[in-house]
Amino acid sequence: MMPVVHKKIKSVIFDLGGVLFDIDYTLTQRAFMNIGAQKPFADLYSQQMQTGLFDDFEKGTVTPAQFRARLKELLPASVDDHQIDRAWNALLIGFPEKKVELLKRLGKKYRLFLLSNTNEIHLPEVMRMSAHLNGKKGFEKLFERYYYSCRMGMRKPDREIFDKVCVDNNLETDTTLFIDDSKQNIEGADRAGLNTLHYSSKIELNDYFNIN
Repeated sequence: MMPVVHKKIKSVIFDLGGVLFDIDYTLTQRAFMNIGAQKPFADLYSQQMQTGLFDDFEKGTVTPAQFRARLKELLPASVDDHQIDRAWNALLIGFPEKKVELLKRLGKKYRLFLLSNTNEIHLPEVMRMSAHLNGKKGFEKLFERYYYSCRMGMRKPDREIFDKVCVDNNLETDTTLFIDDSKQNIEGADRAGLNTLHYSSKIELNDYFNIN
């Protein structure tokens, strides 16, 4: 039986993609190969690792135009910006309604925050795909505050981003839980002194939070 969240927890910081919003990296890897990528895209971008271009894009130090231009170096000359955006966004599946309901219930007991490594091509599409959720309020209203790496100039797993969220909101690390599906981000949160849950599809969050 999976242990439930410790009673001392007062605040929860959620990752977005892979925890709340369903994603599949293989869909983007396949999409780029389908438009003629010159090398296996999985060697450049996956959940486990990514090259510096993707890190910089998530930090907002590379613009969408610069990002597309760099990717075009790996693609046939005929590929346009629309094709690149469509391939890049292919991994985005959706925000399940059951996760919205979970957050609504958790919000009655915990302070909730969102901390996502994302970029300025994925983020607008996530917003578009999630516009129907939570009435007209949008899913962001389910959180006390939300943080996106591309608008902060920093990204997980670097300690500075965890420290900023905690300082901004007067969070005590020993009463704050961080949930993410990437091992490297969990390790970064551990170094920042947070309680952590390494999420996977085998974990049922309702059971973890003892919600029936």
